[in-house]
Amino acid sequence: MVSAPAVEDAVAHAKSLPDLNVGLHLVLTNGKATLPSSEISSLVDDNGNFATNQVTSGIKMFFNAETKYQLEKEIRAQFEAFKATGLKLDHVNAHNHMHLHPTVFSLILTIGNEYGLTAIRIPNEPPLESITSDKKDKLRRYLNWLFLKPFVSNMKKQCRIRNINVNDTIYGLLDSGHMNIDKLVRIIPHISEGVTEIYCHPATGKWEDIDPAATDYEFEEEYKALIHPRIIRTVEKFDIKLTGFNEQRQV
Repeated sequence: MVSAPAVEDAVAHAKSLPDLNVGLHLVLTNGKATLPSSEISSLVDDNGNFATNQVTSGIKMFFNAETKYQLEKEIRAQFEAFKATGLKLDHVNAHNHMHLHPTVFSLILTIGNEYGLTAIRIPNEPPLESITSDKKDKLRRYLNWLFLKPFVSNMKKQCRIRNINVNDTIYGLLDSGHMNIDKLVRIIPHISEGVTEIYCHPATGKWEDIDPAATDYEFEEEYKALIHPRIIRTVEKFDIKLTGFNEQRQV
């Protein structure tokens, strides 16, 4: 998140880990813009903050020509800011999965081509029976998958045409902030051929200091889960290779 307050510290840490695959997490909602508010007044408030209502923002991005123009400027500015860090661009996605929006996705493809875009996260999470025993939750997960299916199919098609890598599957979207040991142990055995992303928010410290909006996120539990011996053993048991978006070409 190139406009986030801790970006300099994040870049420094990333550079100290040369094998780490670092992506650009575009912020177009619930966050701060890169450009000054005077240049993108249709997108942000006077303090440079994007709207929190994704529905109304999405409608403006689709139908309003001026908003589209400003959106293009801001996306380009964030790509440019990432380039200025000197880090290699591994992949791109968007905060709150705003790249599911057709206008945003189209601009990412077009602008990203100028900045060496090679991979994009596709938020395609299949409903797993093992995750929950609650019937209502199972139905919710299935309906969510069904609703996103046409968007996901189109995104994959567009990426194939441009030879852009994508993940085949992703887990953790519907359990955002709660990818603890129990959830990971239930998910890992279902990882199949191809590239699967495990979606987590590992961190240490108080949630107020990490993200004041994430009141119920289990940041530290997710961090502990990822380094727990039980998870390491499970990964080894099912012969899963830890990889990145660009280490395996998609078919």
